[in-house]
Amino acid sequence: MTNLQLPPSLLDSLRGLILRARQQVVRHVNAVQVQTYWQIGRHIVEFEQGGEKRASYGQRLLPQLGQALSQEFGKGFDASNLRYMRLFFQAFPIRDALRHELSWTHYRLLLRVDAPQAREWYMREAAAQNWSTRALERQIGSLYYERLLSSRDKAGMQAESAEMTSPSPRDFVRDPVMLEFLGLPDTGRLLESDLEQGLMERLQQFLLELGKGFAFVARQQRVSTETQDFYIDLVFYNYLLKCFVLIDLKTGHLTHQDIGQMDMYVRLYDDQRRSTDDNPTVGILLCGSKDQSVARYSVLHESAQLFASKYRLVLPSEEELRREIEREQAEIDARRALEGRD
Repeated sequence: MTNLQLPPSLLDSLRGLILRARQQVVRHVNAVQVQTYWQIGRHIVEFEQGGEKRASYGQRLLPQLGQALSQEFGKGFDASNLRYMRLFFQAFPIRDALRHELSWTHYRLLLRVDAPQAREWYMREAAAQNWSTRALERQIGSLYYERLLSSRDKAGMQAESAEMTSPSPRDFVRDPVMLEFLGLPDTGRLLESDLEQGLMERLQQFLLELGKGFAFVARQQRVSTETQDFYIDLVFYNYLLKCFVLIDLKTGHLTHQDIGQMDMYVRLYDDQRRSTDDNPTVGILLCGSKDQSVARYSVLHESAQLFASKYRLVLPSEEELRREIEREQAEIDARRALEGRD
């Protein structure tokens, strides 16, 4: 019997059809599971709120329920999981507000977030950006939401729960930028070429850390004057800001020469590559450390398009990171107070 040569286009079409069908089944199963667990949590809460007699069950209720349900349906309904289901309903009391894109594991992670506003934000972003559970866990652990707020003014912070209608570059700049996924040592002299290579090898994780709307454009892209060539470490385009974003990597202390160089890069890029449909180019100096005095007495102080952010190669504890964010915010508030007196 002669072997039939399968048409590649037909095989690819059928593969795509089967994969899409499987994905739809998984999404449907996840959605049903989430809805079921929400309903279980609601029934438990409503039963516990049904008067003193029911409330007197106290800590005995969930273990007894868990034992009975586990015998019939398996360990997914033990007392520990029932507690999560009860918390799930209490944290998300409006069923229609749940996002069908998220799995039960996503919601288990969201329950770790105490602040309702932050929890809602992580839920929206996880659904909108199609974050995996691992990505969501990392973003929560690195206080992504808090770092975003620390880079915005008070009006922006108060309006964070609403969708951004006219985003500005400041809304997209994280400080600090967490690069623990690179696995690079946080001791000794790190070469900028090693940092750049690591970011290119883990571009997907870096884009996730940068935030919404970023697309990679080029590495070591050349811009030129009449007599010299210059090379920009990393170039991205942000389709929400509708502008190019240049990133210059500095493993040492930030200097005024670094700031001046980035200012020149931004001006050259605007002149040579920006189209009439693009907004002004943004420049980000990603540095190992920065001096607030250098930042204040440089073009960074007055430019809406230039920013300096620190990077961290080791993810600190939540408390350490929170203190760093608070310290950064205090410096921003002090600088604004000085500006107000000028």
